[in-house]
Amino acid sequence: MILCLLLLFGMLIPPTLLLTCVYPFSRRLSARISEYITTVCARRFFAILKTYLHFDFVQYRDTIKDLPEQFLILSNHQSLIDIVVYFNFFFWKKVRFVAKDNLSTVPMVGKMLKSQGHCMIPRRGSPAVAMKALSSFGESVKKDVDVLPLIFPEGTRSKDGQLGKFYSAGFRMLSQTVRLPVVVCALDGGWKLSNLTRIVSSLRTGSYKVKVLKVYEAPKDKEDEKLILEESYGLIEKQLSEWRSGVL
Repeated sequence: MILCLLLLFGMLIPPTLLLTCVYPFSRRLSARISEYITTVCARRFFAILKTYLHFDFVQYRDTIKDLPEQFLILSNHQSLIDIVVYFNFFFWKKVRFVAKDNLSTVPMVGKMLKSQGHCMIPRRGSPAVAMKALSSFGESVKKDVDVLPLIFPEGTRSKDGQLGKFYSAGFRMLSQTVRLPVVVCALDGGWKLSNLTRIVSSLRTGSYKVKVLKVYEAPKDKEDEKLILEESYGLIEKQLSEWRSGVL
């Protein structure tokens, strides 16, 4: 465990310190450092966990075949590590998240999200401010076909792994702005890493699973958006149940 943690910190601290120093002066260079963290470091992160703690990153690679060139990702949310998971899973694209702006205070994470152009929603702002941020983010997504926007409709991380209520407003605004196909994904394992006690017990021989469940055509109206949200909730809930009952 100690060796594993030393390797992880040794891998992450140098680029994090460099990002912290460069960020106030050059957003372009900050973005390049952030891309290194989210590509090279993301892959090495899970490789180290697997090698030294037998913590497995289960990627259902067969489910990412024949995906559209660009799409909106809809997923459940369990941990900050979900960010690393999706950077790794959709490695050939630039995944950009809708996240609350309180993450800006988290070391490395905040500057990384800002420099890469993720959507930072004011936690205490009005709904109108949040919708404006989502619309602006969607417009930027349309300018780069290599960007995959990702939204967690639960709005917050699940501390016990149970699927929370899906909120429609954010998804609808983003969907109406980008007009992209919707790829529904499920992940599991992150909730077990939500505090120090769980981390210590779960890292050894634990796992993080991620899978594409369904691809929808770009929704044409509110009825399509409602249908996607309702069906995706059921699909994710069913997948979580199957994983936890031992079904692969």
